[in-house]
Amino acid sequence: MLTGRESLIRLIGKRRRFLPSRQSLFSNPEPISLNLSNDNDGDVCSGKFAEQPQEANLNQFKYVGDETENKTPHVEIACPVCGCKIDGDNYEVNSHLDVCLSQRTKRKLTQRTLLQLNFSPTLKVQNIPADSLKSENAVVLRNCNNHVPHNLSNVLPGLTAKEESEKKCKLTHNPDHNHNGCCKIGSSSLSSKDGLPKLELANCRSSLSGATLETFLVGRRYTGHEEIHPGDTFSLVRDPHNVNDSNAIKVVSADSGSSKLLGFLSRELAQYLSPLVDNYGLIFEGHISSVPEHSVDAVPIQIVCQRESDFERGLDDETFKCLWENAQHVVEIRRNDPPSVKYQLNFCLILKEVLRSNFHLLTDDEKEYLELFTLLSNDSQRLFIRLYTRKGPWFRMSCISYTEIIDVQKAAKGLADKGYVCYVEDGDHVCESEMKDILNTLTVSELREIWCLLEKSCNRGLRKQDLVASLLSSYADGLWPFLSTEILNRTGTCIKIASKAETLMWRAERLFFLNGEQDLSTFLLVDMGKVKYPTYSCITSEPIFSNRSDLLLYEEAIEVAQIMDEALDTHDNELVLKCIKIAESHVSTVLPIQYSTAESVVSFRCLYTASWVHSKVVTLGISFLEQLRRYSDAIGLLKQLLSFFTHDVRRGYWTLRLSVDLEHLGYIDESLQVAENGLLDPWIRAGSRVALQRRVLRLGRPPRRWKVPSFSKSINREITEVYVQGRPLNSELGAKNRFYNEEGEQCGVEQLALHYYVEMEGGWQGVHTESGIWLTIFGLLMWHIIFADVPNVFYNRFQIAPFDLVTDGFYTARKSIIESHLRQIHDGMAEEFLIKSWETHYGTRCRGVNWDCHSLDELRAAVACVGGPCLASLCRLFAQDYQSWSSGMPDLLLWRFHGEYSGEAKLVEVKGPKDRLSEQQRAWLLQLMDCGFKVEVCKVKP
Repeated sequence: MLTGRESLIRLIGKRRRFLPSRQSLFSNPEPISLNLSNDNDGDVCSGKFAEQPQEANLNQFKYVGDETENKTPHVEIACPVCGCKIDGDNYEVNSHLDVCLSQRTKRKLTQRTLLQLNFSPTLKVQNIPADSLKSENAVVLRNCNNHVPHNLSNVLPGLTAKEESEKKCKLTHNPDHNHNGCCKIGSSSLSSKDGLPKLELANCRSSLSGATLETFLVGRRYTGHEEIHPGDTFSLVRDPHNVNDSNAIKVVSADSGSSKLLGFLSRELAQYLSPLVDNYGLIFEGHISSVPEHSVDAVPIQIVCQRESDFERGLDDETFKCLWENAQHVVEIRRNDPPSVKYQLNFCLILKEVLRSNFHLLTDDEKEYLELFTLLSNDSQRLFIRLYTRKGPWFRMSCISYTEIIDVQKAAKGLADKGYVCYVEDGDHVCESEMKDILNTLTVSELREIWCLLEKSCNRGLRKQDLVASLLSSYADGLWPFLSTEILNRTGTCIKIASKAETLMWRAERLFFLNGEQDLSTFLLVDMGKVKYPTYSCITSEPIFSNRSDLLLYEEAIEVAQIMDEALDTHDNELVLKCIKIAESHVSTVLPIQYSTAESVVSFRCLYTASWVHSKVVTLGISFLEQLRRYSDAIGLLKQLLSFFTHDVRRGYWTLRLSVDLEHLGYIDESLQVAENGLLDPWIRAGSRVALQRRVLRLGRPPRRWKVPSFSKSINREITEVYVQGRPLNSELGAKNRFYNEEGEQCGVEQLALHYYVEMEGGWQGVHTESGIWLTIFGLLMWHIIFADVPNVFYNRFQIAPFDLVTDGFYTARKSIIESHLRQIHDGMAEEFLIKSWETHYGTRCRGVNWDCHSLDELRAAVACVGGPCLASLCRLFAQDYQSWSSGMPDLLLWRFHGEYSGEAKLVEVKGPKDRLSEQQRAWLLQLMDCGFKVEVCKVKP
């Protein structure tokens, strides 16, 4: 892979189906800055594809041709999961797969199957004092994995403005939440007119007796699918030892002698009912209200509250009232928010959060357009989200069916009326690019039918994409009207997300998550309990994008990056060169950023500028040009990047490549001068600095340079080498080396070396880890510093590190607490910190921390044997420059104890035949030696 390609792919994230600026970007002979006044110049649909007026009625769509010809021939196919024969109808296939996949845990979680599952997120609330705000304009949010919308009235139907204002609160997520000190969700008790008993302190006992709560039974997929029937009775039993939730409440069958586990109460309800059961002796019983169609769906139930007669603690206190009111509030929300549509609330939360915190980036029309979405019917919202999260772009109306959407046709009409979707029902005005996407909605058998209608021999060995390409080639033969009619005869009415909606929803997701790797599925993974995010404070007083123009330029740069990535996939070199030219022209229009001498750090906000994205495209383009041996062009781009980005850690890579490319062209003196000047640049660090030092020593021999550089002795320090012999399995050039170990088993060079140290040298224990174990140790030891309350580094609830971790600003902003903590580590407190952090945060995501690769015992042994001084030096290095030093560490970490509390450690870089140390690996070995570590290079020979 070309250097910079992987980083660019992460930046792009999920590829967009519609790029609004594609035509403008490539229509100008000389790339210039685009017109920012209007980024939605209309939908790509034209003619019959135009978005429909208010009176559009999808129920009145007419298919072209005889309706009897539209029916797909009856076929049976085998389920890829269970192997059962199922009807080939698309709806039957989808329904079967949804149930089949949800019953099996060993599967890949895709967006399609995630949205089908039921979720029970934790709902926790806490009032935050006004004086906790850091500044007058700051917004403080506690990180929360519960996603309760700030403005419930615009998300949940049926809530009045008055009720919404009563329920508005600050959110918090606290794993150690004490229910005895919980606060009210609303300022008053819920009204009994909603079917929920109003609680008064004066008559708690009488009002609570026989109180009912309408809720749902969840977690059926974990219970063995015990058969249930409407009217079946059950009891609620506490499950305090549940590993996933200490507040868990089991729903157990009330049949005599049965005690079968039927499921659980949802987490948000159980967190309030569990202390009522534990501390107030309440007993809950109930019955099944109805049985859903699918066995894993949430089951509607009714539970009845009773009072345990021999329990001494009274009910007349504020804590009890608070718990009961919060439980009632959860029930009310769930009444309007069935578990199967949690994704709908999550999506609406994204929109509302973006409207709240990024209002200055949106036009009035865009604000109205996004707000209008929250006013659509539930069915319309759910249908839009379903289509938006699928691949598309076109979908056959006849194949759209979801259990939570009551009327798909009506939902589609509501979306078409408001301009969120467009559709096609005949092919008279279908362009070739659109028809290609519509063709992809046909089955292989349907494509063969159309191909045979052209009186051409149909090779049954052709793949679907080959058939599509063949049919599209008929466009030039004058058969397009006939083909488009036959295609639409089979597909029926097709629908797709409108380009304006596509653009704005993508923008909303990007502004919410601030990266391309997260999307709506992030919420779902949290709701499922698959992912847990850390607790931190979002203290924001400065927006990422200061104005709309900056945002639009950033989006255009992302488009160029996506087009570049797509062109590399299709090997379209001409388009790749165009993308490089566009990115280069935008970089050249940016004035070099000037920094005062007092400013020692660069804000991470530069990562959200168009110039930075274009610089990544140019960097990838340089690697592309070097692959084509166009060194002169690469040199020009490198010089341009170095002149415009004066404070960037990538300067090391650019300077090194400039020196190398100059040498390729025979300009040795210029290459040497570039390397020497680079060593004066404080932004050139780690492996790049070592590489330039070695180039200076190699190119600067007499007579070019007579004076030996001062770093010569340091860079040429001798590193201990150990040789291990092994019987090779393969010796192919470029292939990973494989060997037989002493037991005759196949292994890599790292396992062979580890076996040597453990078995031959004696007493050593170790792991093959590279940088992984050290990043894990750093994350655990520095957890409270990484997630400290620092303003403007946490912007959403799904971050695994502060945004400034990869900048110099991380250390600068926290220097005092970092140095204080490192002194404690130096003095031998590391193991205590490690154990506490492991026990407190186990399973919580943090950048660099891998909970599965290493056990606590391994980490404790490593920390104990490495020692405090070395650990403190290593942690300081990561804190000061995480980006430069987060890769390239030695392969093996070895340790052995000399007593109960003391030992020694050794780091070993393993190299196979014909392998050599990279510059980053050499830099790490030298740096580790400076920190006091014992290091070796183990060379495996045949």
